[in-house]
Amino acid sequence: MSSLHADYYADGLVQHETELVVNEAVAESTYRLRVACPAIAQSCVPGQFVMIRLADVNAPLIGRAFAVWDVLPDDQGTPTYIDLIYLKKGTFTTACAESPAGTRVSLWGPLGNGFANRSCDHLIMAVGGIGQTPMLLLGREALGKQSFGRESGWAGHAEVIYGARRSLLHAGVEAFRQAGFDVTLCTDDGSAGTRALVPDVLAERLRSLEADKSVRVVTCGPEIMMEKVAEVCETLRLEGRQIDCQVSMETPMACGIGICFSCVAKVKQDDGEWDYKRTCVEGPIFDAEKIVW
Repeated sequence: MSSLHADYYADGLVQHETELVVNEAVAESTYRLRVACPAIAQSCVPGQFVMIRLADVNAPLIGRAFAVWDVLPDDQGTPTYIDLIYLKKGTFTTACAESPAGTRVSLWGPLGNGFANRSCDHLIMAVGGIGQTPMLLLGREALGKQSFGRESGWAGHAEVIYGARRSLLHAGVEAFRQAGFDVTLCTDDGSAGTRALVPDVLAERLRSLEADKSVRVVTCGPEIMMEKVAEVCETLRLEGRQIDCQVSMETPMACGIGICFSCVAKVKQDDGEWDYKRTCVEGPIFDAEKIVW
């Protein structure tokens, strides 16, 4: 995308104060929280995020960006709740992990552009670390199992290649399987699945697919992993394979609405030059070949 599309601005965001309905550990140092916010639940698309902060506290003062992991209905079937998965790491996430159900939180969203829903024969979600968080909704949409106000059922098959340092850090694996995705696990220490890196597993998987099949790769996780995933896709594309790759940038954000310019990434323009783009309003999703790593 060479220019900022008006739809990506945060003009349509909802700011809402609510309570934690659920806040529980789902893996080592990894938590899932649930809040009721029908306006966001009914308007978000896969790959978008929210900013969230603990209400009525000054430290930390600013919010943090969390990708929407799941959207759930109320008893009448109306999308009402959103789930967020986060890693307990810094000041905010530590305070959040220690907050019981009933804690007041402020959130605003949905923010960002979300993943494209371009048709393909095969969708591969290549993720590492906490980068699995935007993928559950995307895969469900791809298989036609959940709709977000736009075309769904645009992929014939969906799978996840999910890497972590060790097995205890894998979060959400059963949700992926229940959604109908094939799941391949890899770990740095070999404690789950293959002892390998996500880009290497991806390269092997792509070469195993029939050459005439169209493939979409979406990736989120550590930047070096996403760079290598993009390189794998570009190499095979140059060999004539039909591979489309999008990345979800995890650049740290302070405001989430394009004001502070703290989350910029180098993005190539149509003329071949690059410019800084704010990942909160012009992303966080970019075509991989546009990123200057």
